[in-house]
Amino acid sequence: MQEAAVRIHPRPEGRPAQDKPAERWSVEAIEALFDLPFPELMFQAQTVHREHFSPTNVQLSTLLSIKTGGCPEDCSYCPQAARYDTGVEASKLMEEDAVLSAARAAQEAGATRFCMGAAWRSPKDRDVEKVAALIAAVKGLGMETCATLGMLDEGHAEQLRDAGLDYYNHNIDTAPDKYGDIISTRQFEDRLDTLNKVRGAGVKVCSGGIVGLGETRQQRAGLIAALANLDPYPESVPINNLVQVAGTPLHGSTGIDPLEFVRTIAVARITMPLSRVRLSAGRQELGEAIQALCFLAGANSIFYGDKLLITGNPDVSADRNLLDKLGMTTS
Repeated sequence: MQEAAVRIHPRPEGRPAQDKPAERWSVEAIEALFDLPFPELMFQAQTVHREHFSPTNVQLSTLLSIKTGGCPEDCSYCPQAARYDTGVEASKLMEEDAVLSAARAAQEAGATRFCMGAAWRSPKDRDVEKVAALIAAVKGLGMETCATLGMLDEGHAEQLRDAGLDYYNHNIDTAPDKYGDIISTRQFEDRLDTLNKVRGAGVKVCSGGIVGLGETRQQRAGLIAALANLDPYPESVPINNLVQVAGTPLHGSTGIDPLEFVRTIAVARITMPLSRVRLSAGRQELGEAIQALCFLAGANSIFYGDKLLITGNPDVSADRNLLDKLGMTTS
């Protein structure tokens, strides 16, 4: 049996914080984790998880699309790309009152982080100025703030930081050697460039990927390696299960095996022990039992609410019911 060594970091005091250099993980070492017998992998993931987090606590975030559709990129999974006929109508940036109303509703439902997403390739200066005002308004409610706006130009991350942005989301999507099969309108290095700008501005990084894109297990290992080898690795790591939308090139493709999805969560937890590993898009398709295994594997954050940008998500009552059955607490 091939086993991968796992070095467990000391438990940090108070809120988990990344005060150590990131561990270096080879793709081969991560593949070895994927190849472990399922009980052994789950044990290692749960051991690492308990060193840094309460095993029964889940952080709740809500995601709102503040500017939907019309994106010029060709991400083959995305229904917001203007070139695909998915029935998504392009909209303008939401007004502050509407965003604040959604944020208050999310806060009342228990969410502690409010994420705002806009379908831009790269926002213009005037766009960043408007979003900065939205961030300041949501921050005034006492919530953590997150934004995903596409690639950022020089100075944009600092402007968002000064408005009160806590996290910037920019997923790397998939392994470097798979990236060109999924997107041609930007390069993998463009993703890293934006993440470097965010990190340089002192904003926390939220970055993960999508599984079920037709990637191999080795490429899933490559995705995790690319994230875990960022220095430091992201504070928040959303793992998305592809939601296939009619009209996108990946519609009708073969999805990922549910237990392989759980393995991906476990490997992310082991390689990024201080991150919030988030169950993101595609939870609805997984069902309660697989979601429960994901929590056991070290997932400790979910997007909370009935919609993720434009695709469906388990409603609040379904999530509350599942968490209650599992005896989980929320923050």
